[in-house]
Amino acid sequence: MLYYIFRFLSQFGISGSHMWSYISFRALLALIVALIISMWFGERYIKWMKRKNIEETQRDTTLDPFGVAKKGVPSMGGIIIIVAILVPALLLGRMRNIYLILMIITTVWLGFLGFLDDYIKIFRKNKDGLKGKYKIVGQVSIGLIVGLVLWMSPDAVVRENMEIQHQGNKMEVVHKSEPVKSLKTTIPFVKNHNLDYAQIFSFLGKYKNAAGWILFVMMTILVVTAVSNGANLNDGLDGMCAGNSAIIGVALGILAYVSGHVEYAAYFNIMYIPGSEELVIFICAFVGAMIGFLWYNSYPAQVFMGDTGSLMIGGIIGVCAVIIHKELLVPILCGVFLVESLSVILQATYPRYHKKICKLRRKPVENVRPFRATPIHDTFRKTDADVEKVTTRYHVDRIIFYKWPRRPFHEVTVTNRFWIVTIILAALSIITLKIR
Repeated sequence: MLYYIFRFLSQFGISGSHMWSYISFRALLALIVALIISMWFGERYIKWMKRKNIEETQRDTTLDPFGVAKKGVPSMGGIIIIVAILVPALLLGRMRNIYLILMIITTVWLGFLGFLDDYIKIFRKNKDGLKGKYKIVGQVSIGLIVGLVLWMSPDAVVRENMEIQHQGNKMEVVHKSEPVKSLKTTIPFVKNHNLDYAQIFSFLGKYKNAAGWILFVMMTILVVTAVSNGANLNDGLDGMCAGNSAIIGVALGILAYVSGHVEYAAYFNIMYIPGSEELVIFICAFVGAMIGFLWYNSYPAQVFMGDTGSLMIGGIIGVCAVIIHKELLVPILCGVFLVESLSVILQATYPRYHKKICKLRRKPVENVRPFRATPIHDTFRKTDADVEKVTTRYHVDRIIFYKWPRRPFHEVTVTNRFWIVTIILAALSIITLKIR
C-alpha cells in the first residue's frame, strides 16, 4: 500500500519517496514494524486472554523434572504472529506480486486451520483438537493451490542461467533474456546443480512437461505438509519453534534475495527469479514477528503459539522454499523439523514391526519403543521416574535407548542447543550457493 503511495509521490519529486523502491529499505522496515507490532500487540493480547480465562495447560509439574508449572498460560499466540506478519507485508509489499499473494494466502489459510484446532482444544475441551485427517486435507489443499498457481500463472517465471566461455578460459555466467516457465530446481552440493522435473519423464516424449508439472505439484504438497507438521511437532518447549523458525527465516531471506537480484544470481550461478525479491519483505516481517514473539514465548513462556502459529510457520517456510526453487534444500535447512517428525514416525511404527519379527521368530511378543519420549526434544528432559510412569501406563516392556541421555536437561538447555543446530544447518544451506 505505502509502496504505491510513495511511487506516486516520486513523480512529483518529493524528497525521500524514491527510497521506497529499494528492497533493502522496505525489508528492514518490515522487520522493525513486525517486531514492534508483535511486542505491542502481544502484551495486550496476553492480558486480554488472561482476563477471559482462555488458558491451556501444556504439561503438569509432576512431569517436569525441574518443577516448572505450565498451567494457566494463554494459548493461540499464533494470532500475534499472523498480525505482526500481515500488517507490514500489506503496508510495504507490492500487492500485485504473485509470490507475495501466495505467501499471504498461505499465512491466512494455515493460520485459520490451526485456529480451528486450538479452538476445539480450548473452548470445546477436546484435547485431541481437530481430527488429523482434516489437518492433512487443509495442508494438502494449500500445497495444491500453491503448486497449481506456480504452474499456471504467467508471472511465475525464471530466467535460466547460461555459461559463456571466453578467450583465455574465462567463464562468465549470464541469464537468458526471455523469462520462461521452468521445472528446474536446485540440487545442493552438485555442480550445474539443477534438476529438471520434466527430464525425469523424458521417456514420455511430448507428455514429459505435463508429467513434470504434476510431479512439481506433488512435491509442493509434500514439502508444505511435511514442514508444517514438522514445525507443529517442534513446538513443545518454550521458544523452541519460534527461535528455530527465525533462524530458518534469515537463511530463506538470504536465498530469496540472491535469487531475485540479477547480478547476485549470475555470480552464484543460480536461476534468476524476477519478482522473488518481494519475498524478502515478507520473510523479514516473518523474522521480526518471530523475534518479537520470543519476548513473551521464551522461558518461562507467557503465551504459547498453539497450532495457530506452528502450522502456519511451517507452511510459510515450505511455500517460500518452493517459490525460490530450493525445495530440495529443505531437509538440510529444516533438519530439526525433519528429525522431530522421523522420531514420532519411528516411535509409532517400530512397535508393530518388532511384534511381527517376534512372531516370525516365535519369540515372546514385546511392546518395544525406540525412545524414552517423542518428539525427540522430549527425550532430553525426561527423568527415569517419568519414563517408568509412561512405560507402566502404556505397558511398554523395553525402551531401546533407555540410557540415552544419561541425565535430563533443563528445557532452556535443550532449546538453546536445538537453536545452535539450526544455525549450523542454516549456514550449511547458505554455503550450498558456493560449494558444489
